[in-house]
Amino acid sequence: MLCTRLTNAHILTMDPDHPVAHDLGIWRGRIVGLDEAVTSLPAREVVDLQGATVLPGFIDSHVHLAWAGLKANTPNIAPCERVEDVLAVVADAVERKPPGAWVDIAGYDQRALGRHLTAAELDRVGRGRRLFLMHDSGHACVVNSAVLELLPADVPHQDGFLVESAMTAVRRLRLPYSQEEIADAVELAARACLAEGITAVAEAGVGGGLLGHSPVELGAYQLLRDQGRLPLRVQLMAAGDTLHPLGAHRDDGIPRALDLGLRTGFGDDWLSLGALKIYTDGGMMARTAALTAPYEGMSHTGQLQDDPERLGRLIVDGHLAGWQLAVHAIGDRAADLALDALERAQELRPRPDARHRIEHAGLIRPDQLPRFARLGLSAVIQPNFLRSFGGDYAQIMGERRAPWMYRGRGFLDHGVTVVGSSDRPVTDGSPLRAVQFMVERASLSGRRIGPDEAVTVDEALHAYTVAGAYACRWDDTAGSLSPGKRADLVVLGDDPRRVDTARIGDIEIVATYVDGRRAQDAKA
Repeated sequence: MLCTRLTNAHILTMDPDHPVAHDLGIWRGRIVGLDEAVTSLPAREVVDLQGATVLPGFIDSHVHLAWAGLKANTPNIAPCERVEDVLAVVADAVERKPPGAWVDIAGYDQRALGRHLTAAELDRVGRGRRLFLMHDSGHACVVNSAVLELLPADVPHQDGFLVESAMTAVRRLRLPYSQEEIADAVELAARACLAEGITAVAEAGVGGGLLGHSPVELGAYQLLRDQGRLPLRVQLMAAGDTLHPLGAHRDDGIPRALDLGLRTGFGDDWLSLGALKIYTDGGMMARTAALTAPYEGMSHTGQLQDDPERLGRLIVDGHLAGWQLAVHAIGDRAADLALDALERAQELRPRPDARHRIEHAGLIRPDQLPRFARLGLSAVIQPNFLRSFGGDYAQIMGERRAPWMYRGRGFLDHGVTVVGSSDRPVTDGSPLRAVQFMVERASLSGRRIGPDEAVTVDEALHAYTVAGAYACRWDDTAGSLSPGKRADLVVLGDDPRRVDTARIGDIEIVATYVDGRRAQDAKA
């Protein structure tokens, strides 16, 4: 007997062998068959979907759940466009904290203000508290003098504004968060994902790096799992700086590793270790993405996270240790570094199915596309970046480079796997709104950015289902609604392939199923 049979549905399986179905049978969290194979079988529960569209559950291959959950419960200055209004929000937050405490503020973005805040301005309302305003990009912050006094003298800043490794130095002053705090934040963010039809995510960096929250951060996810509070499937990327020299046998050829040799693939269907996350540069929003030519109207080209040789060595060492690699490279100069290092790594130890990924691939020159393909890399892009920030990004890249941003068609035409993701909470996490952008290439301001990079609706959906499963090495169990795979799916109020493109992002998420069970709060 089936556990559940979904019937009277318009099921887009994303499986070319059986692309459309009307019935789907579920037993113990797995799909056992489609259409005639299950229509006549008895089931404990029969759900008549009344013609609703069903897709595989969306896979968001690059998120920051802990950061998203913590941000949701932090005072936010995002609506503010005047310095005075920002300081008023900060002053109110300060009132709620005891003397000497840290005060976190979310939503900082200098573009809304026209300039960066200064430590002196924050000092006016700080009242002895330590103020930390996190930049929305995750690559910068602004702090007051009470924080600057705690930093070593060699940590660079501009009147309290710190970027990349300097920001990391600030964060280390007040870390770690407790496992309970992290677990609560992760659960909150994960339930927001469910409401958007997402059934599995890859957490982009735990334990270190720019955005780690504790050296024992993985334990917070295990805590959620133990307590039955992990509502979707999570793959964890270990931050690159968590690797360290170990006394492995010389024949293993492993220069650096996690303790016990843990690497990609350890875990199960609910919680596992994924790729090794390595940062090479910053971000466009903070103007720190590493470019080969200066930002338009500026005199600098962004920055790399470290000495290029050290970064390259870390990429090679991660490959030699058997990891899948997720290399953060937004600017084209950072992409050059990543491509060079990955090519060198494959020459030293060929691993044809390594499935290395470039995270973001924000600005990729035409000459770099064949190298992506030759190395078998996936491009893990964030379409909603351009939907939300496209006008600004196009301006700082200039007319010649703007069409190279967050490509779609260019990658696909070269045989590169395009993987959809959000980088939540940097911007909107909705896969359907991202799909709409991939087809329209239109920002919220109405500006079309790189229209030649547009893809079809089917190709965009593929990026959030089949390609996401491939990039996370889940392709045997997820990404399509095929017999034997996990019964993770989303029920939509309409078919993205049939509605006007402008309506795709507003399609209702009717229900989300994980492991064959409906998430009761999917519409929350």
